Amino acid sequence: MFYLDQVRSALFGISVADALGVPAEFMDRASLKATPITGMQSGGIHNQEVGTWSDDSSLTFCLADNLELNFNLEKIANSFLKWVEEDYWRPRGEIFDIGIATRKSIFNIYTGVLPELSGGESELDNGNGALMRILPLVFFTFDKNIDERFTYTKKIVSITHRHIRSIIACFYYLEFARYLLNGLDKLNSYMRLQKEIPDYLARLNISKTEIDMFDRLFRQNITQFNEDEIESSGYVLHTLEASIWCLLNNNDYSSTVLNAVNLGEDSDTTAAVAGGLAGLLYGIDSIPQEWMNVLAKKEDMNNCQKNFLMQ
Repeated sequence: MFYLDQVRSALFGISVADALGVPAEFMDRASLKATPITGMQSGGIHNQEVGTWSDDSSLTFCLADNLELNFNLEKIANSFLKWVEEDYWRPRGEIFDIGIATRKSIFNIYTGVLPELSGGESELDNGNGALMRILPLVFFTFDKNIDERFTYTKKIVSITHRHIRSIIACFYYLEFARYLLNGLDKLNSYMRLQKEIPDYLARLNISKTEIDMFDRLFRQNITQFNEDEIESSGYVLHTLEASIWCLLNNNDYSSTVLNAVNLGEDSDTTAAVAGGLAGLLYGIDSIPQEWMNVLAKKEDMNNCQKNFLMQ
């Protein structure tokens, strides 16, 4: 069983970190080292008001708002389309950032392609657009067995990204979140998954080549990598590695997400992915109130989280 505070911790953990990262998006690491982000601010390449979150949070809340006991993938996919066509889960009424793969998949949904087939399936279709929005699924699959958890993950991921690498990345992330939700500490979660995930993927007959892509997480100790060995591009594996690296190398919510933001490049998404786990790990009270106070649509977010628990 999980509780409202845990849902709030995860979803505010994402949106606060996302909003912190928006002004730093596409900035290089050297510039951020010289003038780091230390709190909420406006501006950036998108010239957004303080507290404005991006498509990362928009699509996360689309998922959370449409995950029901009677699972309906078409309804979830159509909520992404509703975000594009209407003022639905937009922070301030406009869309200022959307990934290429996500845009293509939503267009596919518009033309009637089934949600299971709307996402790209080539190796080039491995941006972080599914990883950034996947966390609400951990609450839906919390009491399900591992085969069911993988199946639901594949369904939700495939709306925008059907390649197995993106599916594995999201599955790993959700399994990490599930351990945190169960009260396990972050290092033990990481170490348990090093055995469990590769073994499970092998049982599914997923190619060794794909499993080996996750070598840093599955076989090495990612905490021992230097910052200059951690990449923060929009590639799903870079985002996953960077978010886990930030989580394991910091000891509170604020330092985790600011570390992620100041890695630069796809700063909002790296921070959002790290922030969801950090929110679960440290709790809602660990997120600075002054950061939450300036978030766009804060009350709508609170209502979504209450409704999500009741579904």
